Amino acid sequence: MTNEQALVKTLDFQLDIQSDNESLLYDATLEARSVYNETIRLAKQGVDWDTIPDRVADDANLVKNTTQRVVAKALSAMENYYEYDDFNQPSHTKDGAYPLRANYEEGYNLSLNDDGDVAFRISAKPYKHVTGVLEGDDAHLDVLKTALESDEWKIGTAEALFHNDNAELHVNVTNTKQTVRDRQDSRTVVGVDVNEDNVALTALSEDGIEDSLVIDFPEIKFERHRYFTMRKRVQNAGKESIHDTLEGREERFVRDRLHKVSRHIVEWSRQFEEPCIVFEDLKEMRDSIDYGTRMNRRLHHLPFRALQFYTSYKASFEGIPTGWIDPYKTSQRCPLCGHAERANRNKKRFKCRDCGHQDHSDRGASVNIAVKGIKKHQDWNVPALNSLPQVRKVRRQASGAVDAPTVTSDTARGHQPNGIRGVSD
Repeated sequence: MTNEQALVKTLDFQLDIQSDNESLLYDATLEARSVYNETIRLAKQGVDWDTIPDRVADDANLVKNTTQRVVAKALSAMENYYEYDDFNQPSHTKDGAYPLRANYEEGYNLSLNDDGDVAFRISAKPYKHVTGVLEGDDAHLDVLKTALESDEWKIGTAEALFHNDNAELHVNVTNTKQTVRDRQDSRTVVGVDVNEDNVALTALSEDGIEDSLVIDFPEIKFERHRYFTMRKRVQNAGKESIHDTLEGREERFVRDRLHKVSRHIVEWSRQFEEPCIVFEDLKEMRDSIDYGTRMNRRLHHLPFRALQFYTSYKASFEGIPTGWIDPYKTSQRCPLCGHAERANRNKKRFKCRDCGHQDHSDRGASVNIAVKGIKKHQDWNVPALNSLPQVRKVRRQASGAVDAPTVTSDTARGHQPNGIRGVSD
């Protein structure tokens, strides 16, 4: 029996504080830390948990319902401590900022202004507010704007916090009409490998690989480079207004293409029995990239997370769950024998140095992502992989998708059907 879950999203934004009192918000996060510490201290002393919220609120210099939300989070940490056999007891002596948790329309409020921006008001202290507009990923802003205007959405609690000295707001939103199947109840795992110019998909079930696909979108890489060159020229000429116009055009172009690709991913996944779409968790990827100025510019601005978010968002509305796995060596591991080393991969070509298997490198990575997804999220075993199906490409174009198969029949153990070793680009 499947366990359906409400469609809940956490949307992350940066705060453009325009009320000239950013220090007030930071002081409130320090007060939240004090509330958290006091809650943990009282819980350790054996004080009745039901009395702690009011007891702590009396001494806290925060809005009462915000104090209660921070207390609830602290007590949840203590509950987890006891649930996991007294492991990792929360500390009551930590210092520094702590997320300021707030209820919508009580501790914070959001609204759409005439410019199309989302304005915020956070009650940092009693009768003292921090105001401004939200900035962040277009995908997250799109969802939040929809939630503000639609009766099908409910805006919930949020956390105001400081990350790397930057003020942020993380907002929970729930779609009251949609539900998502629990990922553990899935019968097919779709591994998704997102790259600079394509996305590779592999559907894996208990019976083996159901199908695989590589969706090319080279126009995104091309257009981003073209717009970068144009912006550089107008910037050197001192024409900032044109620079901003070009930047807006580029963002709209990329967003449009990513929406089309993400829609294709979800439609392709729907054909399989109870699918679960799995991505690599690339949150820390940008921090570890340092390949020189030009390559850093290309890689740091790749829309990896935007495409993942668009796909996850669209999948949710189809009742399809999504999951995340550690990306460690997914692009270097041979999907057939498991041997992993950097030399296995050379751009789009993969050749295992141990068993000799050859494949499209991105398709092979999507197989490994699906395998890891099964191990992490499912209670059924990974099937034996003795061969892989044909590599099939689809190129996204403005008018839709065009099929362009690179191999005409199954490819096994590194041989193409015509007897030529290797795989075409």
